[in-house]
Amino acid sequence: MRYPSLNKQNGFTLIEILVALAVLAISMAAIIQASSQYVSNQVYLQKRTEAHWVARNLLVGFRMSKQWPSISTKTGVEEWGGQEWSWQLKVSQTPDQDLRRLDIEVGLEQDDEVVLANLSGFKARLP
Repeated sequence: MRYPSLNKQNGFTLIEILVALAVLAISMAAIIQASSQYVSNQVYLQKRTEAHWVARNLLVGFRMSKQWPSISTKTGVEEWGGQEWSWQLKVSQTPDQDLRRLDIEVGLEQDDEVVLANLSGFKARLP
């Protein structure tokens, strides 16, 4: 009868297990970081999209107004989507005396320095 040799290795050594765990830990850290960046980008894109909608709504409101806008810069706060958005409207003259350019910048109210949306349009003086 033959007995298995006691010197023969069965299974993994401690070093092999530690190397496998290190590779697994590095992989998991990379996956977690990629997931975190994905979520951050999604939130940023959502805020930019909402800011663009706010800018479009403001531009339509200014264009539909019966008042002829004076050349100036105006600021304000608009509530939309459960948040407050700060906006700045710059009205400038065009070569045509009966046409004004409207430039709107929108950002979050608590972070005035970051502009999330820029939108430009024109308002014509109606006869």
